[in-house]
Amino acid sequence: MNGLLVRLLVPMTAVGAAVYAQTQGWGLLNIVDWPMWLEVAIGILVFDLAIYGQHVLFHAVPWLWRLHMVHHADMDFDVTSGLRFHTFEIFLSTLIKLGVVIVLGPAAIVVVAFEVMLNATSMFNHSNVSIPLWLDRVLRFLVVTPDMHRVHHSIIQRETNSNFGFNLPWWDYLFRTYVAQPKEGHEHMSIGVKELRDEHQTERLPGMLQLPFRSNSKRKQ
Repeated sequence: MNGLLVRLLVPMTAVGAAVYAQTQGWGLLNIVDWPMWLEVAIGILVFDLAIYGQHVLFHAVPWLWRLHMVHHADMDFDVTSGLRFHTFEIFLSTLIKLGVVIVLGPAAIVVVAFEVMLNATSMFNHSNVSIPLWLDRVLRFLVVTPDMHRVHHSIIQRETNSNFGFNLPWWDYLFRTYVAQPKEGHEHMSIGVKELRDEHQTERLPGMLQLPFRSNSKRKQ
């Protein structure tokens, strides 16, 4: 449903916007003739930082949080959580991504590479898997792990407002939004939003779509 709405309401995909920006010479990357490897690296870093910033914004602004809360209201943490976003949030995210493409002016291959990475890591870091602690510590230097992102889905507000990264973990380290482990431990922590424990609201499609507009969906961020 989210995919259909975006295709109907947004006339251009991020890849299409990248092709158009290049033909028009728009964007910072079109000012200089960069080596492709460097353009790919810059593009992925900028896109990932933009996703991090967007995520922080959706937690900080109350009306945006009401949309993003649909993602957090899931009381089970598994791979399906990585696809679960309110339709309006997906629409806004698409517009933000198009804006980044126009300003940055990356090659289409950069956008494709980032989209593949983002979707793959989103499925990975929302997966309900247990990784040995030593391996998790190593992986956290390169990618957001399930244990790292699970903290972000904690019912405890301080933990909810941490570990915003989806793909690269470096922004959380840099901007001091990193929390290593949940207070209650991974085996005993509660997932979701404290005020929302009714499965008809949080786990069924009609309830999820209505959730941002319900009076009990308010929460101070």
